Amino acid sequence: MKQFGLPSLERIKRKKDFELVYSSGNAVYSQNRKIKAVYLFLKNEDPVVPVKFACAISKRSGKAVWRNRIKRLLRESYRLNKTSLVSACLCNNLNLMVIFSPYLVNEKTNRVIRYNDIAPEVIEIMNKIKPAA
Repeated sequence: MKQFGLPSLERIKRKKDFELVYSSGNAVYSQNRKIKAVYLFLKNEDPVVPVKFACAISKRSGKAVWRNRIKRLLRESYRLNKTSLVSACLCNNLNLMVIFSPYLVNEKTNRVIRYNDIAPEVIEIMNKIKPAA
């Protein structure tokens, strides 16, 4: 697999998986509470794909164009910085499912949003989630 790719195998798609993460997962917020992540560690069922990722954005956040931009930015920042999280999960023989969503970021307060606004928040959350090796 590509080091910086995000193939469909690495995405959470099933409703059952979303419900599992939201019902029994833990929530983590970035320091200024812009981004929220809900995550769940499982015993290693699939060693090929140790980390599965998704974005979830409420319709109340903003209009469709703005929501799609946030999703693109979240995916891109995760995709470029996922290597340390993946290697930590492989070392500890764990599977991780994580769902990112904006928390205090919405179209009214942040009309224009850029990669540099989102990426540090995602990296901070990924460092909080990372299992100890």
